[in-house]
Amino acid sequence: MLDVRRLRLLRELGHRGTIAAVAEALSFSPSAVSQQLSVLEREAGLPLLERTGRRVRLTPAGQNLVRHADAVLELLERADAELAEARGGLAGALRIGSFPTATRAVVPAALAELARRHPGLEPMVSETDPAAVADALRAGDLDVALINAYDFVPAPEEPGLATQPLYREAMYLATPTQWTRTPTAPAGPVVPADGAAPAGPGGAGRRALLRTHADSPWITATHGTLCHAMTVRACEDAGFLPRIRHQVDEFATVLALVAAGQGVAVVPQLGITGHADPAVALTRLVMERRTNVAFRSGAAAHPAVAAFGAALRAALPPELSGDHA
Repeated sequence: MLDVRRLRLLRELGHRGTIAAVAEALSFSPSAVSQQLSVLEREAGLPLLERTGRRVRLTPAGQNLVRHADAVLELLERADAELAEARGGLAGALRIGSFPTATRAVVPAALAELARRHPGLEPMVSETDPAAVADALRAGDLDVALINAYDFVPAPEEPGLATQPLYREAMYLATPTQWTRTPTAPAGPVVPADGAAPAGPGGAGRRALLRTHADSPWITATHGTLCHAMTVRACEDAGFLPRIRHQVDEFATVLALVAAGQGVAVVPQLGITGHADPAVALTRLVMERRTNVAFRSGAAAHPAVAAFGAALRAALPPELSGDHA
């Protein structure tokens, strides 16, 4: 009989690629991971792994076993959800991952709603970059998380995870207002950041607007984040590579740099909420950021996960476009 804990180690190895990464994620020693995988190979009766330098690659038999492991672990999540439902009354820790703008604008009100409905539940929020959420959920470090996807950077399909749509928000081009008053400086149409109509006819208008800043310095998020990739790919779609001057993750700081004339940036709606600096001109783009609730496959019916999702939807600010009809 194959051991579920060893199957989980094999699945993590398939995603992470090295024994050391699996050990760090699941709080094992590398030697313990190696020993357990060796036992799993003996149980399976054929090789599951092959080494390629410092990395370990799954054999075809190992890859096939990982697919079965995903199905087994999903069934266990469903069983856990049914047991939690049968126990009645939510209590205990709920580990939540969230990215900064959602943590500020959505999560506090959702936690207040959750406390009102389920006072025995203990939510624990950790700010987690959406790119790291899949590993954290599969490793059991998180129970539920908010992730986002942009036009040009769709959320990848992640084995062992499921998502539900939560809300959509507009994207804006932020430029220094002083540039619009300088004849030689690049400029685009300026509209208020209050949901006004996007500039230009669809994608063609977005491309034309971004192209006016082909020679401008750009401010993006740090390399490796979805926000960084979104800006770079939107500019590539407009026909140029952005000349990146600053890499900053906090949107309030991004807008402060724009106000100081340090460059232009693409910022989501929640990133400009409450912003009223006259030194920054905001132009709505024909682009969106979509936020989803993510959890392990099979956990959608878990009462705590479902309760947090319901609290999020009840607490959404009115300016956001709900995706949960």
